Amino acid sequence: MRKLVLSISAAVLMTACGSGEPSGPPAAPPPPPLTDAERATLLAALPAPYAQADLENGRAVFARCRSCHTVVQGGSNMTGPNLNGVIGRVAGTHPGFNYSPALKSAGFTWDGDKVEHWLENPRTFLAGNKMTFPGLLDATDRRDVVAYLSVEGAAR
Repeated sequence: MRKLVLSISAAVLMTACGSGEPSGPPAAPPPPPLTDAERATLLAALPAPYAQADLENGRAVFARCRSCHTVVQGGSNMTGPNLNGVIGRVAGTHPGFNYSPALKSAGFTWDGDKVEHWLENPRTFLAGNKMTFPGLLDATDRRDVVAYLSVEGAAR
């Protein structure tokens, strides 16, 4: 009898709440992956020193960031915000992410140099931010991550 009551209750709740499907328009599918030629073109268009970066190394180093960040268009916010389109975005403005007051009021736009300095030591770059990552000591790794974000994370 208890199973019957639970089944009926679940059915009533599903009916009252709708079909259980998400409301609103369906999410747009992500864009197709970049081709090697598109990557090369985007990399060559970056300012120095990022145009000389190693995208494969940037991808490998960015693996340390993947536990907190996504970079694909339409990717979810995690512990940190989605970084798609971060280059050119005003700090602290990615929709749906709860930024620290320090980032909300930072008032600057992310560019390669700012991202690189952030990656060197997030705690000293902007006091009061919530990021716990200790930073990337190697300048080449930072350059390559900036290029990776600029190419793979370019808003399309």
